[in-house]
Amino acid sequence: MATKALAQAPGAEPTVADRTVWQDARRRFLRNRLATTGLCVVGLFILCAVFANVLAPEPYDRSILSDTLQFPSARHWFGTDQVGRDLLSRMIYGARTSLIVGFAVQGLAFGIGIPLGAVAGLRPGSWADFVVLRIVEVMSAFPAFLFALFILSVIGGGLLNVIFAIGVTSWIDVARLTRAQLLTLRERDFVQAARALGANDRHIILQHLLPNALPPLIVMLALGIPSAIFAEAGLSFLGLGINDPIPSWGKMVGDSMGYIRVYWHVGFFPTLMIALAMLSFNFVGDGLRDALDPMLRNM
Repeated sequence: MATKALAQAPGAEPTVADRTVWQDARRRFLRNRLATTGLCVVGLFILCAVFANVLAPEPYDRSILSDTLQFPSARHWFGTDQVGRDLLSRMIYGARTSLIVGFAVQGLAFGIGIPLGAVAGLRPGSWADFVVLRIVEVMSAFPAFLFALFILSVIGGGLLNVIFAIGVTSWIDVARLTRAQLLTLRERDFVQAARALGANDRHIILQHLLPNALPPLIVMLALGIPSAIFAEAGLSFLGLGINDPIPSWGKMVGDSMGYIRVYWHVGFFPTLMIALAMLSFNFVGDGLRDALDPMLRNM
């Protein structure tokens, strides 16, 4: 009795049976050192993006020709670029650009993929399922990066155009995963019970199917953000992404190609930031995948 009373005492940690799925996931995630480290680094990137105006020592577009291609020093910690702009300032503002692209692309991809996948997965074999699958098959025939490259070559570069080009090629996997999850969940007893009680399709999708399909979608979201950042970096590297003077890590790497053998710092620091962002988000995604795995419920 004393043990039971202690387990139920206020402030005591819930037992395995009492913990919810999300409490279990948070506990397992926080025990993953790589995931928590990645989350801290991602948090730093977010802080830099939000407070770039405060943290940047100089405006990102201020060009001082007398300071062209200076090496890292006490005045310019990361040096300057080929037109005398402070690289540290451009790196900080570049974090804002990368995170805007990463989150906006995933928002667009999920905004397209989840509704289409839900419509297809709720009623397999219907005309809606047939149309969605045919669209997915046609889109899958084109390499996503090359298709985004084609779109930008037609409509031109720029932040909004980059988000659009990457987003409209990133929803395919989201739709497939959503459809697969709903095909599995629609046969569960709780869905059949809701249907027997007269619930319509909209209620079943919003109240029963999508909430239970969230864990793998959250993992895909976390892993999709670095993919979008890397795609933007690649497009900007090729000169079809973010336009000057807005800083972009990929464009900074591309602009450094003519100077990299002597002025190593021009390309090194943005490359390091891209790698660090990719690694951190992947650590977070892997940690979420392990934390939300139902097989680890009692561990």
